Amino acid sequence: MAAFEYTALNQKGRQQRGVLEADSARHARQLLREKDLFPTKVESSGAEPSSKGGAFSFTSGLSSFERVLFIRQLATLVGSSMPIEEALKAVAEQTEKQRVATLIMAVRSKVLEGYTLAASLREQPKSFNALFCSTVAAGEQSGYLSKVLENLADYIERQYEATSSVKSALFYPATVLLLAFFIVGALMVYVVPDMVNVIIDSGQQLPWFTLVLIDLSDFLSAFWWLLLAALAALIVFARWLLNRPRPRLIWDRFKFRIPLVSRVTRNSNAASYTNTLSILTRSGVPLVDAMAIAGDVIGNTWLKQGLMKATQTVSEGVALKTSLDEIGQFPPMVLHMIAAGEQSGELDEMLGRVAVFQQREVERVLGAVLKLIEPAMLLVMGGIVLFIVMAVMLPMLSMNQMV
Repeated sequence: MAAFEYTALNQKGRQQRGVLEADSARHARQLLREKDLFPTKVESSGAEPSSKGGAFSFTSGLSSFERVLFIRQLATLVGSSMPIEEALKAVAEQTEKQRVATLIMAVRSKVLEGYTLAASLREQPKSFNALFCSTVAAGEQSGYLSKVLENLADYIERQYEATSSVKSALFYPATVLLLAFFIVGALMVYVVPDMVNVIIDSGQQLPWFTLVLIDLSDFLSAFWWLLLAALAALIVFARWLLNRPRPRLIWDRFKFRIPLVSRVTRNSNAASYTNTLSILTRSGVPLVDAMAIAGDVIGNTWLKQGLMKATQTVSEGVALKTSLDEIGQFPPMVLHMIAAGEQSGELDEMLGRVAVFQQREVERVLGAVLKLIEPAMLLVMGGIVLFIVMAVMLPMLSMNQMV
C-alpha cells in the first residue's frame, strides 16, 4: 500500500486535508467516499527529490526539531515492542503537520512493501542523512533496534540542544546590531540633514568632524539604496564563491589559522566527529565504516580530506589515535582519550565522553566570546552616537556664544 495526500469536502462543505493508505488513487477515493467525504484532490505522497528525477512532493525535509521528535517517539514505541509499521503509523497520527505525516506515511509504505526501515529512510535523503540511516541499519542487523534508536535519539537531541543554545546566544547581539544599524541610518538620513542646514546657514567655520558628518549624511541620503544593493551582491557573491570546491577548501583551511575561530572550529568538528563515531560503533558498525560515515558528517572540506586519509590508514591496520594525530587538527585531549579507549577496549564509551567534553568546551568558548561582544557593540554604538552629537552640538554652542 502507498500513502496518498488528499483534499476532500465533508458533508457540511468544509475542506479537509490528510493522508491515508491505499492500493491506488482510485482506492483512496473509494475509502474517502466510505467516510462520507467528497475527494477533490488525491495524489501519491511520493518521496523527496532524487538525484535523477525532477518531480517531487516536498520542498524541504524535516526540521531539526521535527527530526528529534520523530526519532524520540519512534524509539519509545519500538521499545514497547510495537511493530515498526504500527509505530510509524502512530507517529504519523500524532503529528499535527500534514507535511510531516505525509513523509512518515511514505516511509511506512516502503516498509509495508518489504523494505527495511533503513532502506525506507534512505528514500528521504533531505530528512535522514547517512549517519541516521546507517545507525538504523546496524540496529536492524544486530537485533537491538530499540536500543539503537534510543542512542540515536539521545545523540540527535544533544546536537539539537547545542545548536539551539548557540542560536539563542547569538539572537540578542544580532538583534541589537540590526536595530542600531537602522537607528543610526535613520538619524543620518532624516534628522542630521535638517540640523546641519541650520549650522551651515549660520555661516560659521565648521570643525572637521562636522564636515565629515555632513559628507556622510549626504552620501547616505543619495546612495543608501546603492549600499544595500552592494551588500546584497557581496553576500550572493560570497555564497557562490564558497559553493565552489577550490575556494571552499581554501576558506575551510584558513579557519584553522584564525586565532579564536580556529579553536571553535577545531573543537566543534572534533565533537561532531567523535559523537558520530561513538553512536555508530556503539550500534555495531565496524570502525572503518563508521569513520567513513562520520567523515561525511563533517562540514569542513579540508578536514574531511584528512579524515578520508585517516580512514584509509586505519583500514591498513594503523591505530585510530595515530591516524587522527597525523591530521594535526584534533585537540591533544581527544587523542589521548581515544588512545586510552583503544587500549582498554572501550573505544565507543571513551568517544562518547570525548564528544561531551568537546561540546561543552565549544559552548564555553562561544559563551565567553558572546559576553565580550555585547559590551563591545554598546561601546561602538555609543561612540557613533557621541560623534553625531558632538558634530551637531559643538557648532550650535558656538552659535550661542556668538549671540
